[in-house]
Amino acid sequence: MSEEALRLRRPAHEPFTQLLRAASVDKKFIDAGREIWVLRGLDLEVAAGEEIAIVGQSGVGKSTLLHVLGSLEPPTAGRVYFEGQDLFAMDERHLAEFRNARLGFIFQFHYLLADFSALENTMMPGLIARLPDPDARVRAAEVLDLVGLGEKLHRRPAELSGGEQQRVAVARAVVLRPRLVLADEPTGNLDPQTADEVHALFHRLNRELGVTLIVATHNERLSRSMGRTLRLREGKLFDERGNDGS
Repeated sequence: MSEEALRLRRPAHEPFTQLLRAASVDKKFIDAGREIWVLRGLDLEVAAGEEIAIVGQSGVGKSTLLHVLGSLEPPTAGRVYFEGQDLFAMDERHLAEFRNARLGFIFQFHYLLADFSALENTMMPGLIARLPDPDARVRAAEVLDLVGLGEKLHRRPAELSGGEQQRVAVARAVVLRPRLVLADEPTGNLDPQTADEVHALFHRLNRELGVTLIVATHNERLSRSMGRTLRLREGKLFDERGNDGS
């Protein structure tokens, strides 16, 4: 593992189209009057189409980093740029529209609406984006078929397995074809075989839809399968050697 904080670029010999950049990002919280620094001068550059795993000890700030990159929480200092646009220069309404249209979020728990079918849950981002109901329905059905649930469109979450529920959550995250998906321990509640199936699904979405992936995970099999693995430590990201066997 490198001891040098990186600018974190794709290797020079590969095509590079910058999608996301975090520049000198700090993030602190106040707890009982005490400052807790989670991120300190963190830099990151992400190319369109990359698959990146973020690893690190529990409590080190991986979720906080994803929230800042996804514009859910503002940094204490520094900037986050998406396709060159300073995200936190936008007002909250435009940020909300940006998140719905350009980003997908996947969490450890699926957060599906229990009274709605797989199709209806997957339609939600489209309806929020004010797509006509028939268009949202068609998009949701297509992406559910892509994730292997084409025969279970009308099942409610309780009628699906844990792995199937997470597949619905993945479908919901990508139904509007976002440029970037941020996933926080997305297979932490799944058994190893089901987790591997979801990992394979991530790679398929990356290949077939061109979705850029940033995944915070403790799963070594997933991190090894990603294009880059970065370790969060002491508020900064470091290159984790080993994806290529080194």
